[in-house]
Amino acid sequence: MTSADAWWKHGIIYQIYPRSFRDANNDGNGDLAGIIEKLDYLRDLGVDGIWLSPINQSPMYDCGYDISDYDHIDPMFGSDEDFDRLVKEADKRRIKIVMDLVLAHTSHLHPWFLESRLWTDSPKRDWYIWRGPKNGGYPNNWRSAFGGRGWTFDEKTRQYYHHQFLPEQPQLNWLNPDVRKALFEMIRRWLDRGVGGFRLDVVNYFFKDEHLRDNPFRLGPNPRPYDLQAHVNDGNRPETHEALREFRDILNQYPGTMSVGEVWFEAPGNPAEAAKYYGSNDELHLVFDFAMVHLKKWKAEKFFKAVMTWERLVPDDGWPTWTLGNHDQWRMMTRLGKKDGWERMRLLAVLLLTLRGTPFLYYGDEIGMRNGLLKRGDLVDPVGQRYWPFHIGRDPARTPMQWTSATGAGFTRASKTWLPLAPDYGTVNVQAQESDAGSLLHFYRRLIAVRRERPSLNQGTFRPLLDGRNGVLAWLREHESERALVVLNFKPEPAMASPGAPGNWVSVFSTHRANGSAFELPVTRLAPYEASIFVDAATGD
Repeated sequence: MTSADAWWKHGIIYQIYPRSFRDANNDGNGDLAGIIEKLDYLRDLGVDGIWLSPINQSPMYDCGYDISDYDHIDPMFGSDEDFDRLVKEADKRRIKIVMDLVLAHTSHLHPWFLESRLWTDSPKRDWYIWRGPKNGGYPNNWRSAFGGRGWTFDEKTRQYYHHQFLPEQPQLNWLNPDVRKALFEMIRRWLDRGVGGFRLDVVNYFFKDEHLRDNPFRLGPNPRPYDLQAHVNDGNRPETHEALREFRDILNQYPGTMSVGEVWFEAPGNPAEAAKYYGSNDELHLVFDFAMVHLKKWKAEKFFKAVMTWERLVPDDGWPTWTLGNHDQWRMMTRLGKKDGWERMRLLAVLLLTLRGTPFLYYGDEIGMRNGLLKRGDLVDPVGQRYWPFHIGRDPARTPMQWTSATGAGFTRASKTWLPLAPDYGTVNVQAQESDAGSLLHFYRRLIAVRRERPSLNQGTFRPLLDGRNGVLAWLREHESERALVVLNFKPEPAMASPGAPGNWVSVFSTHRANGSAFELPVTRLAPYEASIFVDAATGD
């Protein structure tokens, strides 16, 4: 595989929630034309790929994760021609488009499901999971992750259908080879249109036990019925791995394409199970581990443990992924930046972009966006609507991108946005940070440029040096003759660092020190929240 084919391995992928990025037609919803307008911004930031949350046609019961037509763009976001133009314009800037694949279920309005529920002998009946009542009740004990039973009764045909999430998201029957064939043919059609890869939603919930056996009881992390089951029969099935190998065979026919999977477990996750979805370099190219996304305490040891656990579990022929935020979790500034937020965000940026693996950025994190402050009437996410006020859901991390301090934050000229703007958009926005050389946005740009030009940082080996017990993390990255030393002080006061890495270390990027300054061996004094990258001048700068 050439370096061009492996763009995903050495590059940076930026997640966009399309409804919130940029509204070009001023209807209050972000769209593809708005993303095209901002491609130069993304090129200047230094990203190599854009992961788009779902843009397929959908009735939006679950914000696009309920697809009614896999082959076309939802009019909210634009047209099929807009998508083709996005791929073309992104390619001009050497940026790949990564689509969100929602394959475990469809919308209840998808033509497949509409045909499936016509009668019990429908040719599409077995494309979904239908069963009659058992002893006058539900077919088994499976629950919905969004609350309630995982079965909905259909009055017309007098049977139940299964849904892992909303009743409006009926589960596809992946045990039916016709279903897999139809989905794989659809995937080929998108690849033929120039898509650079796919993010697979809840990849470990494609298959269900063919006998529909009950899930066993377990002591769960949360006091809700769903978490009191071990999900061994409605998810995490061994059949998934064979299907992913078939999926990988398709991608192998399109050089330069990639896949990354969401292996979904409740917090704090299950990295040992997630790592299995790499296979023997014949399943997913990349797999998310969400350990750092779930961290809410500012402790260097916790970050070190998360990093080292994933490093140990990723197969030797695999490549790690790293992320600190996404559309399903609270923003990292809100989770981790309550105290000394801007200093902490700089340190976390250096952490994320100097680990061995592919970093994923979430839109707005490069300017330090916080969660939006929403009222119940503002909520669109069904999770927030159902569990209010105990769980506000995922909407706070999905508020519109803050481009300027003008009315509408440069996101739109509409009088109302689909979610309210975060209240700090007047001061936290791209325009303000563009004019401030010391801003977080400029920090990200400089850091990404250093990462891009240093093979040790974008493809080198990883060796931990300091484990955070004194509040300091350090690791060594090496590629051929180039060596890079990364040192992070998580403490709000000075700290002493002795990483035990002999060399003629000079700074090439730092929150506090000038380029060319030396790391004094054996011990160097670090400033509060200092994050620095040094290279060994003796091995070539």
